[in-house]
Amino acid sequence: MFTIQAHENSSSNGAPWRRSYELRGDVRLELGRRTLIMGILNATPDSFSDGGRYIETEAAVRHARSMVQDGADIIDIGGESTRPGGEKVGIEEELRRVLPVIRAIRQELPETVISIDTYKAETARQALEAGAHIINDVWALKADANMAAVAAEYGCPVILSHNRHDRDYSDFVSNVIGDLQDSIGIAHAAGIADENIWLDPGIGFAKDYEHNLMMMGQLNRLVSIGYPVLLAASRKRFIQHALQLPADQTAFGTAATVTLGIAQGCQIVRVHDVKEMKQTALMADAVMHNSLIK
Repeated sequence: MFTIQAHENSSSNGAPWRRSYELRGDVRLELGRRTLIMGILNATPDSFSDGGRYIETEAAVRHARSMVQDGADIIDIGGESTRPGGEKVGIEEELRRVLPVIRAIRQELPETVISIDTYKAETARQALEAGAHIINDVWALKADANMAAVAAEYGCPVILSHNRHDRDYSDFVSNVIGDLQDSIGIAHAAGIADENIWLDPGIGFAKDYEHNLMMMGQLNRLVSIGYPVLLAASRKRFIQHALQLPADQTAFGTAATVTLGIAQGCQIVRVHDVKEMKQTALMADAVMHNSLIK
């Protein structure tokens, strides 16, 4: 269903390779040439920043089209809010929210890469059948025992986001890396190809303010493991706390995290403000690579 061509090249920002993904529907994604922009599309009534704005399919497709025009390489669609205290959603309701959006975007924007933001294996399976290309699992294959098997069966990239049920860390960054290495082990045991594993430090998940700042300052340690790293810090609470601003006024703070992430080797950033963060990433890439990459 998915074919991948991997090329191993050294890079000055810590990412030692470039990869070209040929995904279902003749969709292509090149990783490593420049920072990829993942635009957030919450088909939920209660997400912390934009809950309820894109729950109708037509509005969701309009927003996806706008994000692609502004420079999004991937559209990340979620049907359950992962904010602290967010309402848990059953599979049927989650599918009702996301499947029409995925199908409509595939029809209107057929060259756009779509990721499904879910920790439920059946949601992931049906989303992939509907046209999604990537699984974005905020529980890193640990919440649903069948998720790894689905990712392996479909041969798709899977994003393993750090999360845990407690904050009982003995050595914070080392523990985060260890937790993700456990998930990498789960992926390998299920038959997920190494080139299909992407990592996410899980900013805002099972971490307090100081943890998030520490993680932002040591992203290079996660990058050094050797997998692509996605940074998803956009509008998160630690930025609001640092700036003493509401979520919708944190674009400059988010831009700072994007720049810090790129400087340490992160290759994908998941953001709300696509136009602004695209410009931020282009400038950071120009500095890192000593050239402007469009």
